[in-house]
Amino acid sequence: MKKVGVIMGSDSDLPVVEKCINELKKYEIPTEVHVYSAHRTPVEAIEFAQNAEKNGFGVLISAAGKAAHLGGVIAANTVLPVIGIPIKASALEGVDALLSTVQMPPGIPVASVAIDGAKNAAILAVEMLAIGDPDLNRKLWDERKKAHDAVVEKDAKISAQFN
Repeated sequence: MKKVGVIMGSDSDLPVVEKCINELKKYEIPTEVHVYSAHRTPVEAIEFAQNAEKNGFGVLISAAGKAAHLGGVIAANTVLPVIGIPIKASALEGVDALLSTVQMPPGIPVASVAIDGAKNAAILAVEMLAIGDPDLNRKLWDERKKAHDAVVEKDAKISAQFN
């Protein structure tokens, strides 16, 4: 199975990024986690991205706040899918990071999830890997069924209480 690389721009992003890591663990996805800054350690970030495919990665997830150039730096140096997690890390409540993540030039895409949307970044990565993995696909459908059943159960409780 291909690995997922999770790269955060700062260790201060870890409280958000842990939701991503935990979700990947739930699906038993091999995961490697790093702190590389687009601005403070650009050489390391670029080297990681350039070697990611040959090192067995299938998807890369970048988490960064403020200027949030990390996803773009990673995407510019690989053809693997890159998912950006904009981190709420400024007075702009993460809107700056969201715009930095999604406003990429043609030919260098970075998919994006919601501000602090780490769990969805992991699920999107799993969906990408599941394209060629029937067992992983089944696990995703099982999780969707659990979520469906939980809402139906909540509906029954609320309906019984108020109807």
